[in-house]
Amino acid sequence: MTIHKVHIYSIRLAIFFLVIIPSLVNGQDAKTNYQNDIFWTVRNAESIRWDLTDEVRLPHSDHIEMSGQYVSAIIDYQIDEKKNVHVSRDILFPQLRRYLKINDPDYLKYRAYLRDKYTDTILPVITIGQNRFVLGSVDSVVINGKLNFYHHALSGLQVKRTFYPSMNSRVMVEKWTITNVSDSVKKINIGNTRFQQQETGSKGHYTRTIFSDALSEVLLSQNQSYSFGIYFTATLNDEEMQATTLAKTEQSRNSFLDTVKQSLVLITPDAELNTLFYFSKIRAAESIFDTKLGLVHSPGGGSYYTGIWANDQAEYSGPFFPYLNYKTGTIAALNAYRTFLKNIPKDDGKMWASFEMEGDLPCCSKDRGDAAMIAFGATQFCLASGKKEYAETLWPLIEWCIAYSEKMKNSQGVIASDSDELEGRFPTGTANLSTSSLHYGALIQAAYLAKALGKSPRLVRKYNTLAKSLSLSIEQYFGATVQGMHTYKYYAENKTLRSWISMPLVVGIDDRAQGTLDALFNKLWSDNGVLTELNPEASKPAVFWDRGTLYAFRGAFLAGGADRALKKLQSFSKTRLTGFHVPYVVEAWPEGNMAHLSAESALYCRIFTEGILGIQPTGFKSFDMQPHLPSDWDTFEIRNIAAFDTSFDLSIERKGGQLNLSIKENGRSILKKAVKDGELISVNLTR
Repeated sequence: MTIHKVHIYSIRLAIFFLVIIPSLVNGQDAKTNYQNDIFWTVRNAESIRWDLTDEVRLPHSDHIEMSGQYVSAIIDYQIDEKKNVHVSRDILFPQLRRYLKINDPDYLKYRAYLRDKYTDTILPVITIGQNRFVLGSVDSVVINGKLNFYHHALSGLQVKRTFYPSMNSRVMVEKWTITNVSDSVKKINIGNTRFQQQETGSKGHYTRTIFSDALSEVLLSQNQSYSFGIYFTATLNDEEMQATTLAKTEQSRNSFLDTVKQSLVLITPDAELNTLFYFSKIRAAESIFDTKLGLVHSPGGGSYYTGIWANDQAEYSGPFFPYLNYKTGTIAALNAYRTFLKNIPKDDGKMWASFEMEGDLPCCSKDRGDAAMIAFGATQFCLASGKKEYAETLWPLIEWCIAYSEKMKNSQGVIASDSDELEGRFPTGTANLSTSSLHYGALIQAAYLAKALGKSPRLVRKYNTLAKSLSLSIEQYFGATVQGMHTYKYYAENKTLRSWISMPLVVGIDDRAQGTLDALFNKLWSDNGVLTELNPEASKPAVFWDRGTLYAFRGAFLAGGADRALKKLQSFSKTRLTGFHVPYVVEAWPEGNMAHLSAESALYCRIFTEGILGIQPTGFKSFDMQPHLPSDWDTFEIRNIAAFDTSFDLSIERKGGQLNLSIKENGRSILKKAVKDGELISVNLTR
């Protein structure tokens, strides 16, 4: 994401430091220090539940983001001491851009989405006889791809409220299901909600409407239920409001969830990892928006919609989608790379880091190593997709990105850039470890891709030679003892440990693996994963970005540190899935209020495919793998992997000192082999 984020969140950060952090992190009162507490339990592979029956750690608040192609919603909810829930709905219609106020700073044009927050004042007034009906306290909360509140019965009526977006229209839904749990007939009168607001924006005339489709009078016999919806909608110009029904909107969400559930199915001995993996597929796949660029994946988080970024989309999520049997995601990834392709600079300039607001606003001036990010992601996407036509289309982009990074080599043979993925939030010097590592990985993958495309053997040798030379330069330039650890300095003048020291491990450079893992999991480790920097002298609170932790896990498994990585992964996953802020991995803290950015969830899934399994695409129908199974696990399985333009299941079973590897392609066995842990296996698919 771009540096505009720093401005956008200045007010939020002040609130976060003054109100939330004292209770979550620094609070001395045991009743309010909940950062390490577990609130939720795993119900099954697709849901988690917070049981409030005996809950005393109240008040407690949280938020979750849910998205469809034309709407995104961040639902904030607080459960107070009496177990009553208070909900605030931040509803965004990302394609409808607002005009700025005359006194707004110019950078807000990058975030000018049609949006507003709605509290419970918009709820319908329900009466029973001469009394207003009041919702009962909350019995439990369930997240299962939707957000569900279960209320205790009052006046003989039990209410369940469910929140979810439509996946294909500008509609966010709050569904109420009222059940008569008394032994008598209940007559209910419902005063419908209807609110409308109009304004003119850059695309024309916008009309936002909030309404309910509840009947004005309902008779419920014993155990009978009645459901109605509260809809948050928007239309543009003369558009007619789409026919909106509970059945239609819920079916769109259910169909999406079913697709995600059946694809890339992880089965490990750890139920929490399996469930967070499933939730990560949801968050990674739902944040896709229909734009002038076509379908594009965007981070979300209240700030980043209808655009693409070189890190989030090209590097993080793009290479993930070929593995997930979700065509919308693959199309979105391809559109992101095509956008960069269409905007290759005509002169010697750098590539834009992002194309925001449907591509109308490219950004920004500093080189973050974006060419290396794009090349690293695009080469893997092309190979893993199994589509030669994708590779032929994107090859000029890959060639340009590699050539640009080579042009940026300094006299010591590493790649110079103005900053890295954190865009100057931490110092990076004139050349940083992340950019050089990503370029190294891109060269390795580009050699495989060039061979698959039938390019000249000379070009393949060139890329491999450049990669070998760069690996030596990385060791000579970055290799160092930092704060007592035999690892890497992040830039030439760097004297503190940094989270991105995992990057050489991620791309297969493991010369300093032991010291790097010690630094990541002993020195830098915190209750919320790997800290961005270990700086005891810093006056500011310790900062973490989940992306750094997720790369650390991937690199640790690849480097053979499966047992120590698993323990940390289990601890981290338990916190993110069942702790104080659920149910996804997040962007960062303290910045952004731990937003549920979508691409981070793709990185979580890649821990298992590229980390534990060590999958490295080598052709359109082939890959190498180096499985590193934790010693506590005797089985590991991923079903319905959609990569390489086919479908295959991969399972591992430990027998004695060996791993029995089995791969079935479209139900037909293509490989059965006993291998050693960490052994390199080459796999050729047939379809």
